[in-house]
Amino acid sequence: MSRKMILKSQQAILKEDICRMLDSFLIGTVAKPPSMSGYNLTTKVEGKTVTLYVRKDLVPMALEMSNRYKILWKLFQALSKINWELLKLEHE
Repeated sequence: MSRKMILKSQQAILKEDICRMLDSFLIGTVAKPPSMSGYNLTTKVEGKTVTLYVRKDLVPMALEMSNRYKILWKLFQALSKINWELLKLEHE
């Protein structure tokens, strides 16, 4: 199997993994500050950091969705690396 075919296969797998996770993720960090009794989502909105309150019943789902974003970010980085390798191969 050629290097290009291997990279194309890896690219397809990463695309599938990314598509599966796109439906529910949150960009930001869900945390419970020591001085507060509840959880907050800290994220950027139009270049400004904002803190949003997360209701107690939503905390488990918000934590999971925030973790999905971290995984998605790693998948995007891996896909970008593979795309770069494919681009170099096509122009050799």
